[in-house]
Amino acid sequence: MNFILKSISFIFHPIIMPLLAVVFYFSKSPRYLAFEVISAKITSLFILTILLPILSYFLLKTLGRTESIYLKTTKERVIPLLINAIIILLIVNRVLPIHQIPELYFFFIGCLISTITCLVLALANFKASIHMIAISGLLMFAIATSLHFSININGSLALMVFLVGAIATSRLHLKAHTPVELVFGFFIGFAPQFILMNYWI
Repeated sequence: MNFILKSISFIFHPIIMPLLAVVFYFSKSPRYLAFEVISAKITSLFILTILLPILSYFLLKTLGRTESIYLKTTKERVIPLLINAIIILLIVNRVLPIHQIPELYFFFIGCLISTITCLVLALANFKASIHMIAISGLLMFAIATSLHFSININGSLALMVFLVGAIATSRLHLKAHTPVELVFGFFIGFAPQFILMNYWI
């Protein structure tokens, strides 16, 4: 059981959630987009949201600014969150501007708000769960996508709700967060997506 719970935290690391949201959108959206466009967007986002943060992590680890990919202390979180905010700004300005795919544009704006909120809390020495921020943001975006396109994705939503519970259980089991930090993380990820869906639904 300990191995399974540790694996959940690793497999569903926050770093992969933005790309999962984009792949989910392209797989469910009835809107036609050329395969070349989709491939270019996914490739660009893979580089920016996964490869670049990983390289940044190894650089910070080499410089002694972080010890773990899980960013266990508030001090370790500040620079990675700042880098992530800059990456998201680059995405919404260059990769997914509002006139191309507004749904994904507003998803990443929500991610930016969540990231900045988490950064402010880290500076205030409060460690909201980034795992919960990521999965709850994905869940709300999936719900909004379902409403926007009037599609039945109850199976996908049920799986995401299950993952919310599994990730929360994993983080508690590993003593990475308190229940309060998990609840804060959930709402920091969920609320911006909930508010911003009014601009694209």
